Formats: sequence, C-alpha cells, structure tokens
Amino acid sequence: MGERTTPTTHRPGATRIEGPPLRKPRWPKAYGFALVTGALFVFAWIGQFLFQMTVVSNEAHQHGQSFAWGDFLPQFLASTFENWQSEFLQLVWQAAGLALFYYWGSSQSRESDERIEAKLDALLRERGLDPERP
Repeated sequence: MGERTTPTTHRPGATRIEGPPLRKPRWPKAYGFALVTGALFVFAWIGQFLFQMTVVSNEAHQHGQSFAWGDFLPQFLASTFENWQSEFLQLVWQAAGLALFYYWGSSQSRESDERIEAKLDALLRERGLDPERP
C-alpha cells in the first residue's frame, strides 16, 4: 500500500515500484564472512605457533639443549611465510580480489542495466508478452 509507482525513463509506458530506500547493512553483518575468516586464520596461526614451539622445545631437550627464542622465531616466521606464499596468499587474492572487483563494478563482473533489460525483453517476447506494456 505504501508503494508508489512512477514512470521509468527506460521504456515508455513502463512503471517502476518504489519502496523504502536500500540501507547499508551494519558493519558486523556486512563484513561477517571476513571476520569469521580472520578469526579462523588467527586461531590456526596460534595453533601453528604452539605446536611448532612444542616440537622445537622437544628437539632441543632431546639434544641436551635449552629452548631458545632466538632459534625458534626465525624458524617459525620462515614456516609461516612459506605457508602464506604457497596457500593463503593465492587463495585470498583470488577470493578477495574477485569480490572487490565485483563490488567496484568491474565491467568483467557485472552486466549493464541495458543488457539485463534486453534479456528480460527477449524472455517476455518468447512467452508471447509485449515488453512495452506492463
């Protein structure tokens, strides 16, 4: 009942239904997937840190040495960057990069309104309906 119809500028005689304006979702809802992915990444990284620290500590004790942060940190960072380079960076760039290009409206990721309207008109004609009449 609260909707208004107004003529469109694309086709003569066609009307468009106007409703309430679209609102941007709240920050946690809009970025929920990224937040969950980031939390999983941090959880996995902490797990890698703890398990690798345990392995290095056990190896040091087996050789009669004490655990040394100076020996552990370079090894941990090296393994982190190896994992980052081989897995995470490639996957994140593909997923996040494509999502950003889609969001920005790249010509490769989104059809124009005119092309969508042409497809709809073709479907209407296929079903024997006149696209010029609502």
